[in-house]
Amino acid sequence: MGEEDRIKADVLFDPGDAALCAIKRKAHQLSQAYNHTLEEEGEKRGAIVKELLKDLGEGSFLQEPIAFHYGKHTKIGKNFFGNFHLTIQDDGEVSIGDNCNFGPNVTIVTPLHPMLAKERQRMRTASGEEKSLCYTKPVRIGNDCWLGANVTVCPGVTIGDGCVIGADSVVTRDVPPGSFAVGLPCKVIRFLSEADSMLCKPEILADCQVILD
Repeated sequence: MGEEDRIKADVLFDPGDAALCAIKRKAHQLSQAYNHTLEEEGEKRGAIVKELLKDLGEGSFLQEPIAFHYGKHTKIGKNFFGNFHLTIQDDGEVSIGDNCNFGPNVTIVTPLHPMLAKERQRMRTASGEEKSLCYTKPVRIGNDCWLGANVTVCPGVTIGDGCVIGADSVVTRDVPPGSFAVGLPCKVIRFLSEADSMLCKPEILADCQVILD
């Protein structure tokens, strides 16, 4: 079983494997190249992202700077907006749905290390080599989600459709669809409802209108 296969199987793998390091170097270089482009260089950015990510849907925008660890393990849907300093440590799979908005400094993390120090330092592989190993748990974020500034999503978390995650939250467990969740660790405060509509905030709505389907 190759190291990429081990990642997909959610078992211990060698992050120092030469093939994996080549993928990471390429992702880091492409992230840096993107960060040195201008916003009006859409065609150039599109070419970089196409090479960097598994998929980025139509109408999506990444505000530089960005940082992807593997890139090819991340899939982002349509009409995504990622604000400044989006960091995705996608050793494992990251899936983000359609129509999501991320505030600045959002971080998604998939790798995990052994809890015991001696096991973090060295473990024995199937071939008998002693190496520093880790493992991953995928992160999945549904459609129509809004993650506020400085949110961190931890390994193995699933955030359901239509969720709002408050600023500075650290999401350590799954969040059910339609939830407003906040805190460290992040907890569901309540479920969203029509009471959250801008129709209930006329002083903010002012002369704008809610589109009623």
